[in-house]
Amino acid sequence: MADEITVDQLVIERERGATVIDVREVDEYIDAHVPGVRLVPLGTLPDELDALPHDERLFIICRSGARSLRAADFLLANGFDAVSVAGGTMAWVQRGLDYETGDDR
Repeated sequence: MADEITVDQLVIERERGATVIDVREVDEYIDAHVPGVRLVPLGTLPDELDALPHDERLFIICRSGARSLRAADFLLANGFDAVSVAGGTMAWVQRGLDYETGDDR
């Protein structure tokens, strides 16, 4: 099972240039997302494996942490180093951290 980190830990990882993958659907992403994330909806993740970096840890975020944990487990099983962000985008927003809206993919 994939490890989890908090949104506070994700802040630190982002400052280090971490790759953050948002596995929610487009409409959820438009409503609110962590700045700089890459949108790869969970259902499309198997088709996107070749486009993901294999040489770094991937930080996976969703709405509340359930889908990101499944996605991180899937990525681990496919040879990636991936961790889930506990609490997801909801925790990020509730923590008062900056977020973006709209479709800026």
